[in-house]
Amino acid sequence: MRGLIITTTGSAYRVLLDKGETIEAHVKGNFRVKGIRSTNPVAVGDYVQVETLPDGTNWITDIDERRNYIIRRSTNLSRESHILAANIDQVALIVTLHHPITSTTFIDRFLATAEAYRVPALLIFNKIDLLSSEQQQELDALRNLYESIGYSTLAISAIHLSEDNTPAHTLLNTIAQQLSGKVTLLSGNSGVGKSTILNALLGEQVTRTGKISDAHDKGMHTTTFSAMYPLRDPLSGWIIDTPGIKGFGAVQMEKEEISHYFRELFAVGRNCRYSNCLHTNEPGCAVYEAVIQNKIAMSRYESYLSLLGDVQESKYR
Repeated sequence: MRGLIITTTGSAYRVLLDKGETIEAHVKGNFRVKGIRSTNPVAVGDYVQVETLPDGTNWITDIDERRNYIIRRSTNLSRESHILAANIDQVALIVTLHHPITSTTFIDRFLATAEAYRVPALLIFNKIDLLSSEQQQELDALRNLYESIGYSTLAISAIHLSEDNTPAHTLLNTIAQQLSGKVTLLSGNSGVGKSTILNALLGEQVTRTGKISDAHDKGMHTTTFSAMYPLRDPLSGWIIDTPGIKGFGAVQMEKEEISHYFRELFAVGRNCRYSNCLHTNEPGCAVYEAVIQNKIAMSRYESYLSLLGDVQESKYR
């Protein structure tokens, strides 16, 4: 039987079979995907082959070839990776400037990972209703920065998305249309409102929403496993929800490739004196010169150096 992995809990998987039935299946302890060293060889979005044994248990025997996948460094085993999702059309990163703060380093690492796996990315800035006038200017500057690089951005207040006859509800329809017909991975730090947005898009509460810690102004995890949900009619497509992510490290990246995943660095880097320039302190570096002249944002350059440091020092931040 062939089916789609729609939920992973670590020990079991929910599989939507081609004929429409949903079953629970397991994998054997030595199940591995060739070429990928991962803590979870089977991921949400995978199409798999399932065999039912005489005792009624279902076992995943094979995985269909993946169109793509996106991974992050495992939080438990530094040399292992964790597959967030497979066979996706785009990623939507939910970020907040405050309550809690999403660092530009996290945003840039996420975007670099998406670039590495050739997955289009959308940035959704949430909780704009909490911003002061000065913080609103900061938001405008960030949106201008990422849009100038070529990324699409939206600014929303998710808490109002489900209210009918409001501008926010109209914006919800705009978001839904951008997701329609696609498999979208929804990601972000804990506390940025990911669950609120997901519930509003699906028209029902499929995940719990959490409060922000007053002591640390950080979110608390409410999603504990990965799952994908179908968009409600008349839209088509799927949304993949993942547990809140704290950070992205360099996975399966060579140091010479890191700048390729920063669009503006890659474009300017073609003018460097040396073809293998790492854009640090090499003579004739066009990227470093562009940073000095404010043609490349310092925040983006610092994020690049941080990610480059991961590869050179074999560490995870």
